[in-house]
Amino acid sequence: MEYVYAVLLLHAAGKDVTEENLKKILEAAGIAVDEVRVKSLVAAVKEINIDEVIKTAAVAPVAPAAAGVTPATATQPQPAEEKKEEEEEEEEKKEVKEEELAEGLAALFG
Repeated sequence: MEYVYAVLLLHAAGKDVTEENLKKILEAAGIAVDEVRVKSLVAAVKEINIDEVIKTAAVAPVAPAAAGVTPATATQPQPAEEKKEEEEEEEEKKEVKEEELAEGLAALFG
């Protein structure tokens, strides 16, 4: 993941994504550089448009406030069954978001 972050940092700075520049970023961060990973990532990045990938990347939306929740109702205890259902719904949402994020990262590598 650090390698991808370094690529994004170089891109944001307007620098060319080269093996040399990528190594400098990683070394400055104190990360042991793997030459094979650097070469393969630089080759993969040359094939994609980073700006386009960033624009189309799945962004996790901010959860809207629950309708009808007032401070008085928010503090009232809920039955255990309702809590369980809410936890299951939250887990499903997290799984979907993780899948969307993974797809966005996969698009970065072609």
